[in-house]
Amino acid sequence: MKSFRKELVFNTPTRRAYINITPEVDNAVRESGIKEGIVLVNAMHITASVFINDDESGLHNDFESWLEKLAPEKPYNQYRHNGFEDNADAHLKRQLMGREVTVAITNGKLDFGPWEQIFYGEYDGKRKKRALIKIIGE
Repeated sequence: MKSFRKELVFNTPTRRAYINITPEVDNAVRESGIKEGIVLVNAMHITASVFINDDESGLHNDFESWLEKLAPEKPYNQYRHNGFEDNADAHLKRQLMGREVTVAITNGKLDFGPWEQIFYGEYDGKRKKRALIKIIGE
């Protein structure tokens, strides 16, 4: 069995963002040479997420509205975590959207259902963060 590891680096100019990272994961699969296996993609920070969904701007706006209702950024004093930082809402948003995804690799390609894409979700941006791509298989 072979394994392959690669990191993606992000530094979003905004506090929150959704970035389609499917092309980068596709490239990593090709680079790995693995034809049959599994790829794990996970956010390496507790205020970011990786998830699978449709690449449609209306849906991304819906995510933002929904998350803001469930874990509003302000007022900052509504959270016990806030003090040194003002990112308690980002921790909660990450919890809702998830830490990681796992996708099958078949014949050297991501084995997706219709419309599925991989996204990096940022909830406390404006600084350097990473996501891990780990591929295992043959």
